[in-house]
Amino acid sequence: MSAISELSKLKTRRARTPEERAAARKEAGRDNKAGYLFLLPWLVGLFAFTLGPMLASLYLSLTDYNLIQTPEFIGLDNYARMLEDARLHKSLQVTFTYVVVGVPAQLALALAIALLLDKGMRGLAFYRSVFYLPSMLGGSVAIALLWRQIFGTGGLVNQVLQLLGIDATTGYVSDPDYALWTLILLHVWTFGSPMVIFLAGLRQIPGMYYEAAALDGANKRKQFVRITLPLLSPIIFFNLVLQLIGAFQSFTQAFIVSNGTGGPSDSTLFYTLYLYDRGWANFQMGYASAMAWLLLVIIGIFTAVNFFAAKYWVFYDD
Repeated sequence: MSAISELSKLKTRRARTPEERAAARKEAGRDNKAGYLFLLPWLVGLFAFTLGPMLASLYLSLTDYNLIQTPEFIGLDNYARMLEDARLHKSLQVTFTYVVVGVPAQLALALAIALLLDKGMRGLAFYRSVFYLPSMLGGSVAIALLWRQIFGTGGLVNQVLQLLGIDATTGYVSDPDYALWTLILLHVWTFGSPMVIFLAGLRQIPGMYYEAAALDGANKRKQFVRITLPLLSPIIFFNLVLQLIGAFQSFTQAFIVSNGTGGPSDSTLFYTLYLYDRGWANFQMGYASAMAWLLLVIIGIFTAVNFFAAKYWVFYDD
């Protein structure tokens, strides 16, 4: 009966008159117009605030522009200049250290706390909120100022060490050997966002897998390695990509802690901070635009490598 019904519908569609087909096209056109009307705010935002500024930045990266004079086209000179810029190379070294050390440490801590909360405890909503709070405040000026006070010469860290009988007079944020590590610690401390995502992923793993593994004699460590990590790998991958992109774009912490200089001795000179220095402190907008495109390429390469490597360690149920 279904085949006869489909054949009947097909004949009906074929038997449409030209007037009916014109009316159908008109109705479809009205639907399309309504769809584009609903999309209009997004399209305006896309072209006005994303694609437009990107194309303008690409053009400025090929010019010598100081915000006052008309941009002067100089071709690839800004990109060639980056090859000889020692401070840019230093900023890349600082940023890569921050990303390569900070992101895995943050994800490891977030996963550990998520595993702890997943066990179930009284007041879980309270603890989840408390652990998530640093992620909301970690990029703020207030937290960066607080961090500078905690790790300053007379800060909380030194006060605690002195109570323990340790003679501590070092200002960690003013010491080139420690300044960057205080910022990495701040990044690790803001683990709340990936923790919540990990916790949601853990809640989706069926308990029967752990029950079957326990019956086979698998201990907790083997269950974690053989069950939790493989089934959680898509969530780990998702968090890894997001946190990598966010870490490359970090700016506020270094700006506040170093008073906008990247000091001491350029030890906290994040790439974004140096980009800001070239663009807004020295009005070298053409060079800053070229730096922005280099950062885009770096983030794109890291993201592409992650997606390529994902097929070797990310597992899905299907």
